[in-house]
Amino acid sequence: MKRDVAALLAEALDALCVSTRQPVEIEVPREESFGDLSTPLAMGLAKVLKKPPKKIAEDIVSRLKNSSILDKVEIAGPGFINFTFTKSYLYSSLQQLLRAEKSYLRENIGEGKKVLVEFVSANPTGPLHIGHARGAAMGNALCNLLEESGFRVDREYYVNDAGRQVKLLGLSVYARYQQLLGIDVTFPADGYRGQYIDDEAAALFADAGERYKGARFDACGFDITSWTYKRMLGLIRKDLKRFGVKEFDTWVSEKEIFTRGAVTSAIEALKQKGCIYEHDHALWFRSTTFNDDKDRVVIKRDGDYTYFASDIAYHKNKLDRGYDIIIDIWGADHHGYIPRIESVMQAFGYDITKFKVILVQMVNLLKHGEPFQMSKRAGTFVTLSDIIDLVGADTTKFIFLTRKADSHLDFDLDIVTATSAENPVFYVQYANARISSILANAQEQGIEIGHGTDLSQLTAPAEQGLIKKLLLYPMVLENAARSLEPHRITFYLQELAGMFHTYYHNHRVIGDDLALSGARLSLCRGIKIVLNDALGILGVSAPEKM
Repeated sequence: MKRDVAALLAEALDALCVSTRQPVEIEVPREESFGDLSTPLAMGLAKVLKKPPKKIAEDIVSRLKNSSILDKVEIAGPGFINFTFTKSYLYSSLQQLLRAEKSYLRENIGEGKKVLVEFVSANPTGPLHIGHARGAAMGNALCNLLEESGFRVDREYYVNDAGRQVKLLGLSVYARYQQLLGIDVTFPADGYRGQYIDDEAAALFADAGERYKGARFDACGFDITSWTYKRMLGLIRKDLKRFGVKEFDTWVSEKEIFTRGAVTSAIEALKQKGCIYEHDHALWFRSTTFNDDKDRVVIKRDGDYTYFASDIAYHKNKLDRGYDIIIDIWGADHHGYIPRIESVMQAFGYDITKFKVILVQMVNLLKHGEPFQMSKRAGTFVTLSDIIDLVGADTTKFIFLTRKADSHLDFDLDIVTATSAENPVFYVQYANARISSILANAQEQGIEIGHGTDLSQLTAPAEQGLIKKLLLYPMVLENAARSLEPHRITFYLQELAGMFHTYYHNHRVIGDDLALSGARLSLCRGIKIVLNDALGILGVSAPEKM
């Protein structure tokens, strides 16, 4: 619907000899009585044309009066233009959806632009927890959405394998390994705890036997740390695959960034630009020049690099690879990191509007409305694997995507395990399963569902509403892609499923009137097409039976 209104408005503006550089804003009115779509175009042109918005709206509407697809065009408020479509337009558009399916549902807003999405990037120091899982669901859905919107997307995981945390992982496993062999070794006060550390120590013994028994950590620590973190990375890969996250195109190692000299090279490049200075025996980056709140240390007094130093090299590498858009999905606690990375980009002369950060808030796990600690297997956090075991990957992903990423999310186990309308993913998937059953029943009765079905039989208000809802889906996808907000799709799915379930309870799909039955079956098939498409983008399955 949006593309047809946009075309009509473009023709009207041409006829009025009016040009606008900005895309025409088209939206769904707050109230159904206002029409099917609306635009504030006239108000946006008022300053340029130096005319009252209402007069501009009247001029535009005068050019739209004879459109065959519009039943009504009305001016409301200070200059909104509201559009109501004819029933014949709705029927023909639904026929197009049924014929073309995916090609009808897509808007190519990406036009082949290259996008890099870095997400998850959890330290390989333990299993993925529920917070990482929300970022994984968000990143996977966003990549799918952008790909379906015409962007060329690369998925990337940044492995923090060069810092103190990985060494501490190795030290923790080393201590447990020695204790397992009866050697009195003190466990590090800030070491990693949980059953998984004990499991890794046992696995090390099974693999290496007593090879490192009694050895000092500085003699065997490199081997044990490398062995352990690679196993952790393997566990992360396994959990992500089980969660239904598509394989990453690239896995970038922080250690390799150092090894190939990229960190030294990046800092030297900033020195040449006058952005690095020495103070108090440390090297500092002049990030305040680029609106950061303070300058940042890149090499400490003891000669060690800071985490920020490798981040400088990593993001320079991202920019040098020629992406049109770079998207980082971070935990909400990294909010303060945004200005310093933007300052690096500006220092290297890159356009920071290419850089987008999506912050993901933590998840509160609840049972009976109270905080719930599911197990102590991984110490103080709930693992992704635990959640999948309990409620499944589909439910977990869908629930994570029911809120904007930077909003707090309560994951209530009582709700997500319910087989009722209270559980949003069950409600949506059941709509698809119910339609599958209806279509299978029609096939058994020999009722054909062809493209030539007379859809004008669909006159009930609920049927008209469902058709309009289906035709709005391409607009929902476009808006979700432009705003980088996949949760808009889950909102839409819940609304569509709710409309269908109500319709199903109030209208018999297969009845004695074969023409009406055929039209209603076609409507159901259209709903199924959209449900399957939207669930696929979210990375959630569309079961045929439940």
